[in-house]
Amino acid sequence: MTEFTANLASTKVITVSELNRMARNVLEQSFPLFWVSGEVSNFTRAASGHWYFSLKDSGAQVRCVMFKGRNSYVDFVPREGDKIEARCTVTLYEARGDFQLTVEFVQRAGLGALFEAFEKLKNKLALEGLFDESNKLPIPKHPKQIGIVTSADAAALRDVLSTLKRRMPNIPVIIYPTPVQGKGVAQLIANAINTANIRAECDVLIICRGGGSIEDLWQFNEEIVARAIANCSIPTVSGVGHETDFTICDFVADIRAATPTAAAELVTPSRDALLSSLNQLKMHLTRNLQFSLNQRAQALDYLARRLTSPTQQINQQKLQLAQITHRLQSAALQQLKIRQQNLLRLSQNLQHLNPQAVLTRGYAFVQDTNGGIVSNSDQLNKGDQVKLTFGIGSADAIINKVNS
Repeated sequence: MTEFTANLASTKVITVSELNRMARNVLEQSFPLFWVSGEVSNFTRAASGHWYFSLKDSGAQVRCVMFKGRNSYVDFVPREGDKIEARCTVTLYEARGDFQLTVEFVQRAGLGALFEAFEKLKNKLALEGLFDESNKLPIPKHPKQIGIVTSADAAALRDVLSTLKRRMPNIPVIIYPTPVQGKGVAQLIANAINTANIRAECDVLIICRGGGSIEDLWQFNEEIVARAIANCSIPTVSGVGHETDFTICDFVADIRAATPTAAAELVTPSRDALLSSLNQLKMHLTRNLQFSLNQRAQALDYLARRLTSPTQQINQQKLQLAQITHRLQSAALQQLKIRQQNLLRLSQNLQHLNPQAVLTRGYAFVQDTNGGIVSNSDQLNKGDQVKLTFGIGSADAIINKVNS
């Protein structure tokens, strides 16, 4: 027996507040967190940020409240007549005794089935390797021509074209028009991708459309579109929806862009950035060139100081020759003077040693018949013939007597 039934069975009289509190406890304990679907009516957003509305079907309705701390995680605001699915608990608002649902999360009706189909196809294609990084083609940095698969009257196309024109207006663009929303559109999107692949006239292909609900973007979750992208030999960029939107197209494409505008930025270099980089390179080259010219000019000045004209060289050589001649003459005169002095000295010495000079003073020297000098009387015998040489003239004599 519960507290509620026990209190009712007693004779005690309870207050309305006690009754509602017991009823709330019974409801909250009896109903775990569950999903309920219905149509939104009487939707009100209070100043506090809480949502108040009713969910109804053809036979009944129930009051609902979704507090600010929970509704801030929802990416849309329910409108009158929207069919939604709410994850909630049952409670009782004690102050008025109103039976109501406390909503934890809401989504558009049918999203559960869509998410299930999305995950199923995603897992299937992942197992086949369609999402593998090894299969991704690199996006060219400087494409010569860009292709776009989207609706010809879509706002996304205008955003892409505007971005391409701003970033690199000289790159030609080819549009492969196709509807991007509605039943059977997936086949048309795949046909446009296949056409671009067959014509092979672009270096990169943007597949894009603007944001929307999961139902609006569902055509880009179809297997036929995924396989058309996987079979495309042109590098592909997926720019479907907003930053928080993800489709199968994003996983199969060679690269995902958060938005169509971001896709246009990914496939084109920025003209302004290139011009800025070019100006920086120009300035760097100018500085290096000027530095090199200054170095060469300085070297040229140094060489110019060392370089002289032929006339100057001849004059310098003449001057050097004159100097050398002068030095040689000076050296020759010096040597001549030294030789003359030596000759004089030797002449004087020779004069002093000259026997003829001695003879002029009254002396004479004796020679035998062979011309030998007789310096000792022991060299002579009586009767030897000798020659006497005087300072002036000579005479022949015969030895009559020898004295030891």
